[in-house]
Amino acid sequence: MPPIRDKFTIHSKAVVCQDVELKGDITIGSGTIIHPKATIFAIAGPIIIGSGCIIEESAIIVNRKKETMRIGDDNLFEIGSRIECPSIGNSNTISTRSRVHHTVSMGSYCVISPGVLLVPTEDEVLPDYTVVYGPSAERRTWSGRGKVQEADLRKKHADYLKETLPKFNRLRRGDGT
Repeated sequence: MPPIRDKFTIHSKAVVCQDVELKGDITIGSGTIIHPKATIFAIAGPIIIGSGCIIEESAIIVNRKKETMRIGDDNLFEIGSRIECPSIGNSNTISTRSRVHHTVSMGSYCVISPGVLLVPTEDEVLPDYTVVYGPSAERRTWSGRGKVQEADLRKKHADYLKETLPKFNRLRRGDGT
């Protein structure tokens, strides 16, 4: 199989630091913020990242499958998280140093707690509002209470990052530079 050529489509309103490692066919939506030292590898198939996502430093997103990996809007990938999900809905939080395997697809408003290793042996779809926590990746359902406040807080976080990151980091443009 010939290697996939690097092709980056970065929306003009996205903030992508120069010190981000991008490989493969990657599309980054409007308002998405990618911190320095993040890694996004589209190894076998393309990755499409929606709008308003925040990908923090040392987060790793990998697509090993030929199908397109689709990441919805307003997702937060915290420091050191590793994600290989083929499909992620909207407004999810993947917490610090957690790992989500390629056998998982995620709905919307899910939370993967810090340090969780989510590696089911067969394909699994996490329904909306699922919270995964603890060393054995236990699950519970969140009522959704507080999601408006969470969204407002995330928007303020994004506004702060859009103002601050360009002051201290060089940014990438959508033409692969």
